[in-house]
Amino acid sequence: MNHIKIDLERVISDIDPNIFGGYMELGSRDTKFEYLDVGDSPHADKSALRREVRELLERVNLSNMRFPGGNFASGYRWKDGIGPREERPTRHDIAQYSIVNNQYGTNEFIRLCRAMNIKPYLCVNCGDGDMREAADWVEYCNGTGDTALVKLRQKHGFPEPHKVKYWGIGNEVDNVNQVGHKTPQEYARAYTEFSKVMKRVDPEIKLIASAVCVWENFTLGADKSEWVERAQLMLEQAGDRIDYMAIHNYTDTYEDDPFETYMAFAMDYNERLSCYEGLIRAVSLERGIKHHIGISVDEWGTSHKPAVLRTQAPLNIAVDEWGVPHLPESSKTERLREKRVISLQDALVTGLYLNAFIRHASAVRMANFTPMPTMIGPNLPALGSPLFLPTIFYPFELYSRTCGQLALDVFWKSDTFSGTYKNRAYTGIRTLDVAATLDKLRKQLVVYVVNQSKNKPTETTISLTSGEFKDSAEVYVINGPDVTTENTPEKPEQVAIKESNLKVKGASFTHSFEPHSITALVLDIE
Repeated sequence: MNHIKIDLERVISDIDPNIFGGYMELGSRDTKFEYLDVGDSPHADKSALRREVRELLERVNLSNMRFPGGNFASGYRWKDGIGPREERPTRHDIAQYSIVNNQYGTNEFIRLCRAMNIKPYLCVNCGDGDMREAADWVEYCNGTGDTALVKLRQKHGFPEPHKVKYWGIGNEVDNVNQVGHKTPQEYARAYTEFSKVMKRVDPEIKLIASAVCVWENFTLGADKSEWVERAQLMLEQAGDRIDYMAIHNYTDTYEDDPFETYMAFAMDYNERLSCYEGLIRAVSLERGIKHHIGISVDEWGTSHKPAVLRTQAPLNIAVDEWGVPHLPESSKTERLREKRVISLQDALVTGLYLNAFIRHASAVRMANFTPMPTMIGPNLPALGSPLFLPTIFYPFELYSRTCGQLALDVFWKSDTFSGTYKNRAYTGIRTLDVAATLDKLRKQLVVYVVNQSKNKPTETTISLTSGEFKDSAEVYVINGPDVTTENTPEKPEQVAIKESNLKVKGASFTHSFEPHSITALVLDIE
């Protein structure tokens, strides 16, 4: 019954390494970034990074990182975060009801990216900011002429340009609760003008349009959903200036939802990716847009609203980082964030996201994992104390370090189950969720399998339509005792990666996938 069949000639697309990007938001969290810059501490490396943090970032092999947000970006003044730290102003963060001290800014972020070989991705303020401010930031970072802003960067200790390639114009502008919310018509106009002046400063930059975060009528205070109209207007008016369309989508669940609800999320998510890809292609064809416009999933991750919100009066919540509702500090709900549990089922959902990005590799050309590297920060103990990692760290590490260059179109069938996500009932959900990549030079096939069965192992035949498996396979499994298992300081590796070897030979073999697990089979082929 359970069968994964792979034709090595059925290549979907190359895989852009930028799908393994990260996301950093400042605002109320900026003090938590002190762990990235520990000065001349004995715990720092030569780049002033805390050694343990550097080791973790090296393990996940981030390709790019988005900064400074997020909701925070819609009210951010980039000049507040440059120059001597003692001279930087403290501001009220109107996005997150907090005070920001601006001790971490552009140059600290660039220093981190350069030290880790991470491509920086800066998001300009298209909320209460203007196009001159955005163009000035491009000039400060990338300028080479004899101008005041270039001299200012040089005065701050950076004689060479930062060469920032990726620039986002605004964040979640379709959210009515965002600072500077814009209608589809307003944002299409704003994007056109922002892109014009930014490209005139540096024609080589790549621009990311803030496309959609509001997918349903009832989310984020929207009166109605306009994501189709918004995308069409943006492409019609500014298509020649858009390199990526940015979408945000989280697993929007309650903490007491059944396991099947979490797993049914993948059906909804893959459908939305397919629809958005088709929408871009349709308008591009109609309007004669010649260049490829990719999808940038520049915020993604699991989020869980506290169950108490089911029975409370509706609240305007902007969920932009692992289910942390941005509410006034006095709110009772705000205190519930301290009880947030990141469990094995969150790791499984992370695997489902990554499988979707691989299967949609022709369209998804960038993705920025919301908890990276900020998920390290909140759990980071004092200098010299041992670290423990949340469950979601491990699937990102596993995929980013094993993924090949080409995405394959895989056929598979398996047992099925039913689930309901956002009041949409899904039947026939395959228990196994599968993606595969190929490295032609190394002659290496990687098969990723998320077994969504809560209790049963799933014995499966894996076969090639041509060629053979060679000798043995490396098997990496992420699992734990139960879907609710979490990592804690007392039990830091209840969920982790287990490695083993499997003898394989010929054109097929059988493998039993553990219940509630993520497995990567790394196979040599001939």
